[in-house]
Amino acid sequence: MQDVKALIFDVFGTVVDWRTGVARESERILAPLGYTLNWLEFADAWRAEYQPGMEEVRTGRIPFSRLDVIHRRMLERIRPRFGLEKVEEAVLEDLNLAWHRLDGWPDATEGLRRLRSRYLLAPCSNGNISLMVDLARRNDFRWDAILGAEVARDYKPKPVVYLTAAESFGLKPAQVMMVAAHSNDLEAATGCGLRTAHVAQVNEFGPSTGEPGPTVSVDVAASSFLDLAAKLGV
Repeated sequence: MQDVKALIFDVFGTVVDWRTGVARESERILAPLGYTLNWLEFADAWRAEYQPGMEEVRTGRIPFSRLDVIHRRMLERIRPRFGLEKVEEAVLEDLNLAWHRLDGWPDATEGLRRLRSRYLLAPCSNGNISLMVDLARRNDFRWDAILGAEVARDYKPKPVVYLTAAESFGLKPAQVMMVAAHSNDLEAATGCGLRTAHVAQVNEFGPSTGEPGPTVSVDVAASSFLDLAAKLGV
């Protein structure tokens, strides 16, 4: 562990609470227009299109597109299901930016602050750069760089995303630790030679729905960001 110089982070579900945030923002934007939805169900439906949307890029069916573009395609797919066919374009554009206005998990900002005292920090997210910047400014996430899909021009779990993050810091893969609440993300990072840490976010999809612990071998398993900081000695 002494060789680790940088920590890179999954963001949606690991650092920020996407479900509550998207539901809140959707209600704020659509309720004044007379729409009454199950807002959490709407957030879940939108998120359910996430992997299929990115898979079109990963398989080469479409050129690389920023996640903002993919989020909008996802929104178009679910609109009829929720009776949103008549929502005006300007409202849809604002709604798509719900993903830029998410809140971090309660200890994320303080945990990152402590970890930054020893390590370089960056998101390694499928989110695009402007999205990551907006989340950072909203939550005071003090990243040293913005890395991830838009830099690598592909989507996790493709190896290029993890390896480009390490290369961007001028580090070998073994000098970088991937931090995530999702075992599949960490398994892919391990396959690229990175070290890994699992941070449990047990309420990601609702109460007691997230991974309480890793289902794959990791270097560190933590119950929170503050627990991760403590286990890494900061």
